[in-house]
Amino acid sequence: MNLNDACRFLGYVGTSNGDMRASKEVVRQKIIAARDLIKCHPLTPDLATELFTSTSMGVFRFSAALMGWSESELNDVQRLCVQAHNNAWHLPQSTASALFIFPKTHAGKESTLPMAVLTQELLLHAERCMGHEDVSKKIMLAGLNRTLDEWLRDSFAELIEEMERESGTTQPETFGGD
Repeated sequence: MNLNDACRFLGYVGTSNGDMRASKEVVRQKIIAARDLIKCHPLTPDLATELFTSTSMGVFRFSAALMGWSESELNDVQRLCVQAHNNAWHLPQSTASALFIFPKTHAGKESTLPMAVLTQELLLHAERCMGHEDVSKKIMLAGLNRTLDEWLRDSFAELIEEMERESGTTQPETFGGD
């Protein structure tokens, strides 16, 4: 097999040299299919949104923590999600995305978007790594200490508070505290 040939392994599509662009394209195509599924639907807007979220964000969630997503790739996925929410609510595609992006505290719908899913999955992945006394826990603790130094914070709880301030959302508790 050539190093640049994509193959499927354990649900991921990638090359032997670690290029996961093919897997990202599969995720993108499944999100597009879910978006198009609710284009002219007879469902209530809330039910159509739930259908889209359960199918598309489930696909994204599977690969979110294990592949490096660039900001432009995340923005593209978010754009597709906003288009789907417009479809669910029977709104024109030119409708401003603020309604679906803003949290409920700011009169938005607080829709499930890729960055929130990615954040949740990364935190859950880190929590799973911390659950065992092995090398992965040592690597995670070294990374955490490096991050605390870079962000000038004293504890993981302070990092969580900073993330909440930046994103305006609440993150799941992890690591059993500090």
